[in-house]
Amino acid sequence: MDNASFRPRVGWLWARHTHRHVRSVLLTLVTLVPCTLRAQSATVPPASLDAPVPIVFVHGNGDHAGLWDTTIWRFESNGYPRDRLFAIDLPNPMATASTTTREPNRSTPEDQAAALAAEVTRVLLRTGAAKVALVGSSRGGITMRHYVRFGGGAAHVSHVVTAGTPNHGVFALDGFSAGSEFNGRSAFLRALNAEREVEPGVAYLTLRSDSLDKYAQPFGAALGAPTMATGVDALSPTLAGAQNVVLPGTDHREVAFGPAAFKATYAFFTGREPRTTAIAAESTIVLDGMVSANAFGAPTNVPLSGALVTVHEVDATTGERVRAALHTQRTRDDGRWGPFQASATSRYEFEVVAPDSSVILHVYRAPFPRSSRVVNFRLPAPPSDTTRGDSVSVLLVRPRGYLGAGRDRVLFDDTPARGIPNGVPTTDRVSWRGPADRPRTVRARFNDDVIAVRTQPGDRRRLVVAELPNE
Repeated sequence: MDNASFRPRVGWLWARHTHRHVRSVLLTLVTLVPCTLRAQSATVPPASLDAPVPIVFVHGNGDHAGLWDTTIWRFESNGYPRDRLFAIDLPNPMATASTTTREPNRSTPEDQAAALAAEVTRVLLRTGAAKVALVGSSRGGITMRHYVRFGGGAAHVSHVVTAGTPNHGVFALDGFSAGSEFNGRSAFLRALNAEREVEPGVAYLTLRSDSLDKYAQPFGAALGAPTMATGVDALSPTLAGAQNVVLPGTDHREVAFGPAAFKATYAFFTGREPRTTAIAAESTIVLDGMVSANAFGAPTNVPLSGALVTVHEVDATTGERVRAALHTQRTRDDGRWGPFQASATSRYEFEVVAPDSSVILHVYRAPFPRSSRVVNFRLPAPPSDTTRGDSVSVLLVRPRGYLGAGRDRVLFDDTPARGIPNGVPTTDRVSWRGPADRPRTVRARFNDDVIAVRTQPGDRRRLVVAELPNE
């Protein structure tokens, strides 16, 4: 989930509620240390690299498969076969306001579980394996649990890893957004957690933050209601009967996509520590991915046909294009824009133009260390006003983590970025706005990572994005 994807209405009249979420007696809380994590049941042996279990990675609310590329690279860097690693794009990744209602381009838990079931079937047929392992970020973990418990998934799944998943709710309140799948008091989550929280014969691992997960807080600052008692706390992602691991200092996305999350997940699947959490460089790099768009006010992962994708090599210092376009492709019915053979030392600008030319997206990326099939692009909704040309903006985005005031150094050129709230990290993006009188270089910095982009003056259809590199 992110700020835009959480659905409770700002106009609620919030009240404080007694904390009902006392379950620690039932839970085994483990702080991550350099040790080997083993599957909970003798009936679920660790995977062998000689016959590795296929892994399906499931993104969260509003997200897409591309967030898993660094995790996939880390598995590959430790010898896990590429053809055993899959990341799903759930078609309509945003949750409906209620699990019992239908909304355009949004999904209910049943929609999500059905899409996941189809992907698991495809993976089993493709690999010939008997079972798969599932790894899910945030809402993705709820989708996996729903599929395993109520969608027949227990027969096809060996391991489940939920990371930052609000297993007991982002909030647990009676009378407020009662039908939301993120309400721990909803009929949906009550049923999912009734009687047992893990399924027999399936090994479960939960990953959570100690204090920085914006959706596991006792008060609702991340939801726009800082004085509201949510009824949950940092224990919300845990499950009775699972291995529950704390990743200290991680935010809501780092707990799924960071190196510590990979280390815990790899050990859980294989029964041993990974050799490295670094990403090993690859000699031949081929990139591909899908283009999607926003529709009816919601992001989608529905393939967009007819989008034009152009790849330019750019200067690392100025962001200026250094030669003619290296790759141009109009997306097919499957929305895919590749393949493109990349250089491990080059920086790239990906220009993505909507089929109707209403939006032009410019995404600047650092060099890619390995091949990826999930370099996805999502075109934003068209701007409501395309006539003003007096200013341009640059968006710095950290897809696999959040921006923390005091924790992170975030600059545009040499000026600290504005709009990063204090306290628990709650935003993954920040913008710079400047004059549109001429093209200019803007250097977006996150700690030690710098991406130079080039503004496009006088055309408000354009969105210039510095996407932070492979963390």
